[in-house]
Order: sequence, then structure tokens, then C-alpha cells
Amino acid sequence: MATIEAKPIDILLVEDSDADAHLTERALLKGKIDNKLHRATDGVEAMAFLRGEAPFADAPRPDLILLDLNMPRMDGKAVLREIGADPSLRLIPVVVLTTSNHDNDILETYGLNSNAYIVKPVDVSQFFEVIQKTHDFWLRVVKLPPA
Repeated sequence: MATIEAKPIDILLVEDSDADAHLTERALLKGKIDNKLHRATDGVEAMAFLRGEAPFADAPRPDLILLDLNMPRMDGKAVLREIGADPSLRLIPVVVLTTSNHDNDILETYGLNSNAYIVKPVDVSQFFEVIQKTHDFWLRVVKLPPA
């Protein structure tokens, strides 16, 4: 299988947990590719970032979104609904990265056009491995849509 040479991309991490956000950032840094990681702490911030609204007026369009489901103000499912309803956003790949292993969450998020569903491992080394494999797949195997 031919792989695509990885190049830096803009990643939007939508995660309310500071600890999980820090672990994700550390795991992505191990990929040795200088990706630009941006963070929103809930769905409201994520949508403001994606739409270039204050305070994110200069925010780039992300190439990939890593989305937690269970967040305050606006949860991940609501974010998926809004992304899907916006023609300018719906082509951005969204990877759900969550603690939920419930079948109804999995079915609903795929029904809302998420591109992958990953349950966060509790073990730190397994978490790093999952993030690294996700990173490798989306940056080295998949051809992302143009901005």
C-alpha cells in the first residue's frame, strides 16, 4: 500500500479535560511532524473556531478535528450536527475521541457523519499508542480533502 508523505496540518482538538488535552498534545509531538494543534474546550468554542468568530477571527480551517463527546455547553454530537449542516465545514474529517463505549453513541456519531470513533484507553501508554496510530493513519495513509 502506498503511503502519502506526511506534512504538517492544522488539527483542532475539542476537549474539555486539560489532562486529556495535554496527553493528546504530547502523543502528537512524538509523531515528529510539526502539526499545528489548536484547542477548543467545548462545542461552543469549537464552532466559533470553525466559523472564524471572535476570539478566533484569524483561526485556520483545520484539516482534521479530534472531538470529545461529553463536554459542557455543547456536546460533541451537537458539534457534529452543526458541522454536517454547514457546507463549508462538512468535508473536514472528524475523529470522535471519547471515553464512551456505548453502542448508541457509536451509532449516533457515525449517523452524524463522523469519520472514526475511538474509545480513549485509560492506560497512558495505550493512549499514546492510539493517538500515534490515529496520527499516522490520518497523516500518512489518508489523503485529506483540500481546504
